[in-house]
Amino acid sequence: MKFYCLASIISAATAFAPTSFRAAVAPHATTSLTSSYEAVKCVNNQRTSALLMSDVETEASEDISSPDYDLLGRPARPGRPLKIAIAGGGVGGLTTALCMLKKGFDVTVYEKTAAFARFGGPIQFASNALSVIKEIDEELFERVMDKFTFTGTRTCGIKDGLRADGSFRMTNDSLDYLWNADAPADWFVKFPLKECADLFGLPYTGVIDRPDLQEILIDECRKIKPDFISNGNPVTGYVSKGKGNGVTVNLADGSEVEADILVGSDGIWSAVRAQMYGEEIKKSEKAALKRQGCKYSGYTVFAGETILKTDDYYETGYKVYIGPKRYFVTSDVGDGRIQWYAFFALPPGSKKAPSGWGGTERTDQADPGENLVDYIKSLHVGWSDEVMTVLDSTPPESVEQRDLYDRSPELLRSWADGNVVLIGDAVHPMMPNLGQGGCQAIEDAFVLSETLELVKSSDKLEGALQDFYKKRIVRVSIVQFLSRLASDLIINAFDTPWSPHDDLGKTWKSYLTFFWKPLLQYAIFPGQFAYLYSYHPTGNMGDLPAALQAKWKKQHEEDAEKAFAAASEDGYQAVAAPSFFKIAEQPETVMAMKKN
Repeated sequence: MKFYCLASIISAATAFAPTSFRAAVAPHATTSLTSSYEAVKCVNNQRTSALLMSDVETEASEDISSPDYDLLGRPARPGRPLKIAIAGGGVGGLTTALCMLKKGFDVTVYEKTAAFARFGGPIQFASNALSVIKEIDEELFERVMDKFTFTGTRTCGIKDGLRADGSFRMTNDSLDYLWNADAPADWFVKFPLKECADLFGLPYTGVIDRPDLQEILIDECRKIKPDFISNGNPVTGYVSKGKGNGVTVNLADGSEVEADILVGSDGIWSAVRAQMYGEEIKKSEKAALKRQGCKYSGYTVFAGETILKTDDYYETGYKVYIGPKRYFVTSDVGDGRIQWYAFFALPPGSKKAPSGWGGTERTDQADPGENLVDYIKSLHVGWSDEVMTVLDSTPPESVEQRDLYDRSPELLRSWADGNVVLIGDAVHPMMPNLGQGGCQAIEDAFVLSETLELVKSSDKLEGALQDFYKKRIVRVSIVQFLSRLASDLIINAFDTPWSPHDDLGKTWKSYLTFFWKPLLQYAIFPGQFAYLYSYHPTGNMGDLPAALQAKWKKQHEEDAEKAFAAASEDGYQAVAAPSFFKIAEQPETVMAMKKN
């Protein structure tokens, strides 16, 4: 622990660039994971009590074999297994479950949905998250790679939403256009994703479909504990019973379960956080500018997905088109699909499209007869034909919308209350611009599991949860700040960059945007991505990232060409069914009436 504190001080002195910290752990048994888990359960069953309770306070130096508290075992350490209840079966909850099951803990996930169905669109995993996944489990990492689409190996960056010529051409992001009127000004700044990943020897950023990731995590957990998940009975509250005495978990059906630790991983409208911080679930205040302690970001986002072969499809990962008071993002998400998002500065509740993400139905569209693609196009008048081409290829009925909420960092309140702790969106939801929401939840899962692994007696659990908060709060707060800053800068401080050859950018913001360019290109973006990737518990992976990319590239092209061929049958262009937000499984494609 002293070593970690020293490392934290050194990290703070170097612009908060954290180094990987790996605490020494007890040796693992050579038996299989399942056998290890069952062996620990047998030790637990031989005890006369699952949880011995006492009001006696002990000092940290006290012998951990004191009869007043339980010894907490590992496969190679005497004692009973730590009993964990997890609220929520999303990415953070399932990853936490797998981390802890692999360490021999007795884990149960309580999920509100009656059964898992395939819903939700692609989720981004940056290089830092991929490093954590590989450190958690090699087989998990390999299975994720089998379903992965790399974006960080290709050109990603900011394009001029008004000056991009509409042909999806690849050009550089130099300043040649200042003195050469014929020089292209399509690209404003490109992101150094590959360079920053190579700096640390990490796999490249990309996306995986949320249903595929969910199935992989559930399957890996069930290999260790087949009945690890309880569906249709979410956590509604808790009673933390004090030092060494665990927590009583209240469930929706009125029943109660006992555990040593409750992990609140139940999303932005968390029931666990509501009790911990004295909030009312989903309660709106001040015309929806605040909701259950979360502030409205000022932005609403529309989203859709299409199958479309553009001239730059194989050369670009994701693109951010900037313009006056809005921006438009496209990303390759595999199998010929392009996912897009349109961000607007609108008041909360300016809702036109439904969103399964927020729990609404398709029938909730404000005007069922309105063509939502036409509406979004009307907000991009004068923008590049590249934006219009993507929108025109998207069926209007697939468009969805979500008002974006986030929270300020909890610098003055711990994430832990006694034997209860919050992780992921339940305590640090963030804007989606950096794609770090899921990544930070995965880091939470890993660090929490590593911290609890070192606890040898139940009376030390409360202190361990506070240690976890201290380990994570600085890094998470910085990532929250960077995520929010990205949105605020693009909408409030960016505009079409100034150019001496036209009148498209003549506001003060245009001049500011122009002068931002070298700072963004050579300082801010390299520093930002280097910081994000600086947490990598695996260390440098050598030649593995390049080998993974080479293997994927060939398969990606084959899969995409099959999708393009199927989509263009009979002279029509096929468009993917909606999947970015939470929607029940639908047919693979619908036909958009657009001739090639």
